[in-house]
Amino acid sequence: MYETEVNNRTEASSEIPADVIKEFGTLAGMVQTRTTLAWSEHCTECVWPVCYSTCDLYSPREDGKCRRFIDGMVRVECSEAINSYLLKIKFKRWGKLWSPGNVRLHSAGQAERIERRDYQIGTVLHQLPIPTLLKTAITSKRYSHKKKSAGRPADAGDSLPTSFLLECYNPQSFSIRISLTMRPLGEGRLPFQKLIEVDPGFNRIRVPMNNVLRVINPRTPFNVDLIPNDVLEGTTLYFGLMEFVQEVEPHSSEKVKFTKCVIWDLDNTLWDGVLVEDGLENLRLRVDAVDAIKQLDARGILQSVVSKNNYEEAMEAIKHFELDEYFLFPQISWRPKSEGVDAISHELNIGKDTLIFVDDSQFELEQVKAICPTVHVLNAIDTHTLLEMKECDVPVTAESKNRRKMYKTESERRNLEESFGNDYMAFLRYCEIRLSVQTMTEENVDRVHELTQRTNQMNFSGQRYDRAVLKDLLSKSYLDTYVLSCEDRFGSYGIIGFSIVDSREPRMTDLMFSCRIQSKRVEHAFLNYIVKNYIRDLNKDFFANYRKTPRNAPSGRVFSDLNMEEVGVSSGVTSLVFRKNKELLDDGVVTIIITEVPLSTN
Repeated sequence: MYETEVNNRTEASSEIPADVIKEFGTLAGMVQTRTTLAWSEHCTECVWPVCYSTCDLYSPREDGKCRRFIDGMVRVECSEAINSYLLKIKFKRWGKLWSPGNVRLHSAGQAERIERRDYQIGTVLHQLPIPTLLKTAITSKRYSHKKKSAGRPADAGDSLPTSFLLECYNPQSFSIRISLTMRPLGEGRLPFQKLIEVDPGFNRIRVPMNNVLRVINPRTPFNVDLIPNDVLEGTTLYFGLMEFVQEVEPHSSEKVKFTKCVIWDLDNTLWDGVLVEDGLENLRLRVDAVDAIKQLDARGILQSVVSKNNYEEAMEAIKHFELDEYFLFPQISWRPKSEGVDAISHELNIGKDTLIFVDDSQFELEQVKAICPTVHVLNAIDTHTLLEMKECDVPVTAESKNRRKMYKTESERRNLEESFGNDYMAFLRYCEIRLSVQTMTEENVDRVHELTQRTNQMNFSGQRYDRAVLKDLLSKSYLDTYVLSCEDRFGSYGIIGFSIVDSREPRMTDLMFSCRIQSKRVEHAFLNYIVKNYIRDLNKDFFANYRKTPRNAPSGRVFSDLNMEEVGVSSGVTSLVFRKNKELLDDGVVTIIITEVPLSTN
């Protein structure tokens, strides 16, 4: 669903290539149940209601809320798509898709009826011949009710979806990165995040539900964000399904079960020779095996290893032959090989009936078959037949080409998440946050202006500079300006901070941050960086101004975290100081990247 109450534009699908339209229809009959998330246009820097009067980017919709997409959410009729339409969105800066999350599943027919009824109600509301104020009130109440209903958690006994499914057509000639975030409501709870690469053309991305469940409980309230990273104004994307789904597996007339992973033995299978007897220097790769590995990988079929060997020696040999990148969750030990096959099935979260196990030993093949009867086993002498097997003749898509990379990323995510548990600082280090610092210039002053108009919760001066004042700052040599950009492993946040330091004292007269980086220790890292630099270069105490407000009070704790002392209050502005003989402690969470930031000394 989407905000049908205030988005009445429709278009035909004639601008979309026929092959892309066909792709949107390939899941017809395959999605058994799905959610009906209530997607809306939202802003990454929302400071409602202040921004309505201060932000240059504010553009009112008919209900008075902010129009965050050029033309809004345009409905493109597409009977081939599962929900019978696509959403065409031209993004403005800081625009994002947002929905209250839930995993309440409906049958395909029921979901279609819910969406059709919502569209009909939205259309009627838009066409009502009533005064504007009354229509606005009715529209707002309708969407508020819809949003509240959409965010109602699933019942404890309801079945869970298998994945979050995102369909997107990218008409650009370049890839666009989208940050997917599922954020539980409540303080101190870790979000699920994933960076999605949307290639030119049609994309269908599945985020396995098992990955989500490791981080959040979807039966409790949560929100879902889809944020394009660093896109130009007017960048257009077409969205199909953006839902949690349960899918049924395809069955051809011959009931071929497509292979999802091939598991390789090593000795006399991947190479000629026995590692522990012949030594690495005497092993010879089998060309047919290597060729099969690379071609299967290109088809999106995963690869792994089950071998009776010493783990360190075997991995050294695999790396020597430059094949380690192809193998996920290798199981190398002296245990029965059926246990290794079972472990790989579990780690990849795929059925054993989608596995092929290749080994030169008939004993090992029979042992695996006896314990895992649905696994397809293949003698190594028949390796050359792998590529011709119907089970391996899988459709190749943009998604399948990146499947190994996706699994490696998720494996790394899971390992690190398990290592930090509920340790929030460990989670932040896992995020690999990078803060870029540069001076304000003619080129970035407009972006800084936008930020100063919108920051509220993390604005420590209360200032909202207009462009003329910002440009005037460039002529004052004693004022050091800092423009801050941030990114992490889940995407780019763009410009998120701005600061001014009067180097003559030195005194920070202004500091503001985007609420998107709140609680990520970015403000701590930046303050630590500049305080240390000014004290080192000028050998003076460092001062800062802080105008306390109810909105910025929680974020203002950063000053006490840094052990800055209050030394006075004047006209509502608190003066803080960090003494030059104090020690600064860096928590190591955020990496600072400097881009030609001069330190004024005059």
